[in-house]
Amino acid sequence: MGIIQKVDLDWKNLGFAYLKTDLRFMAHYRDGTWSDGALTEDNHIHIHEGSTAIHYGQQAFEGLKAYTTKDGRILIFRPDQNAKRLRNSALDVMMPPVPEELFLRAVQAVVRANLKWVPPYGLGASFYLRPYLIGVGQNMGVRPAPEYHFGVFGCPVGAYFKSGLAPVRFITSARDRAAPHGTGQAKVGGNYAASLLAHEQAVKAGYADCIYLDPLSHSKIEEVGAANFFGITRDGKFVTPKSDSILPSITKYSLMEVAQKYLSLPVEESDVSIYHLDEFAEAGACGTAAVITPIGGITHNGREHLFGDGKTVGPVTRKLYDTLTGIQYGDVAGPSGWMVEVDQG
Repeated sequence: MGIIQKVDLDWKNLGFAYLKTDLRFMAHYRDGTWSDGALTEDNHIHIHEGSTAIHYGQQAFEGLKAYTTKDGRILIFRPDQNAKRLRNSALDVMMPPVPEELFLRAVQAVVRANLKWVPPYGLGASFYLRPYLIGVGQNMGVRPAPEYHFGVFGCPVGAYFKSGLAPVRFITSARDRAAPHGTGQAKVGGNYAASLLAHEQAVKAGYADCIYLDPLSHSKIEEVGAANFFGITRDGKFVTPKSDSILPSITKYSLMEVAQKYLSLPVEESDVSIYHLDEFAEAGACGTAAVITPIGGITHNGREHLFGDGKTVGPVTRKLYDTLTGIQYGDVAGPSGWMVEVDQG
């Protein structure tokens, strides 16, 4: 393989925003069968005006990243887990699951077709991939779509929060992200549409984002904006909320394994009371986009609780971040199967 000539970008100052890259993958489901799919230059989707994705929210999506290693390899982080989660989301809203083979082939194809857009090693950037599944075709009534469209596109991104790995402040919201026994555990667009107003209110009040409490009692932490929550207790335990209405974050479960196997920390999924924040020495938000965002403080009912001095990244949070990103960039040996290499041809 020859040297890939990268596009002319300010790689060090990339934000988390859309950039049109060269090719994306599209496949179609019709009459009970998925097409093989193909790459295309067209970054627009042409669908029927009666599509269920437009009127009834029958859609789901994923997010994952590819990374360049020091020796020039390109690795995708745990794509099989995203394939499984998209399957579960699809079943929750009555869409035909995308076969794992098709999902993995599409992700590989998009990275391979856009190698010049994959950020070089050492700049803190990555290539973000967005697979999605939508209901399309002629329809009027509230019923599953007659056809479905599966696509994957990608673009280079930098840090999700401009502050990078620096503590930020959050405020609890009185609004609910998802209902008990609903689709909170599925990665569907409706959950994110429901979060837009609460996010806007938090930002206007001077916070990075809001924290959602459990919809039944509003006493337990569930999610931090579009990310999962974790805390490090004063006796060194990694704790993260457990609930049927929380999105099963691949980053969170990866951090749980890193905490246990690399840092020798006890790990626990359990209720996290908003009234017992003093049990934690450190706290953070985690997800594909931000990886880890340290939490400096949480405001609830007008009172702010700080973690440490509210300005310094905790030592355990730092180790978790360094270890996980070290695995993703190929600098630390990860568990078997976590990093999938892209065949660059």
